Formats: sequence, structure tokens, C-alpha cells
Amino acid sequence: MSNPPGHDHTTPEAIYGFDARGIARRFRHSAIFGALDALNPGETMRFVNDHDPIPLLGQLQARYGEGVHIEYRQRSPEGVVIDFVRQ
Repeated sequence: MSNPPGHDHTTPEAIYGFDARGIARRFRHSAIFGALDALNPGETMRFVNDHDPIPLLGQLQARYGEGVHIEYRQRSPEGVVIDFVRQ
């Protein structure tokens, strides 16, 4: 299955960025789920946040199981960068 034009997020140049810091906390999780649901298998969303989202990661595991691979790119007291890859 090919990706529609402008919707190929499988190469480093085309990773979909998601900066959660600009989204109200009460809307963050639903916005993240919506963004992940929009990705095709093999596409990556690079998630940036001001804290390590441990509860969110548990929710992602429960919702997607092996359907989303989680890879920390940066983990520090200042915040995190995580790649979520749809399988």
C-alpha cells in the first residue's frame, strides 16, 4: 500500500513532529491518540514533551500493544523526545 502524497513519514526527513508542550494537558492524550491513529504502518511520529509521560506509555501499550514501537531519542530532566513508530 503506497502512502498518499505528503503523508510519507518513514524517512528521517519526513518524520511527523508532535510537540505536546503547546497542547493543554487535558487534551494531550486524546490528541496523541488521534495523531497515532492517522499514521500508516512504518510511519514515525517524533513526540516532544516537558516530562517523561509514563502514564501515557502505559495507555499506548494497552491501546496499541505491539502496533506501536516506542524509542526514546532524548530523556532528561528538561524533557523527552520519543519516536512512536506504527507497526
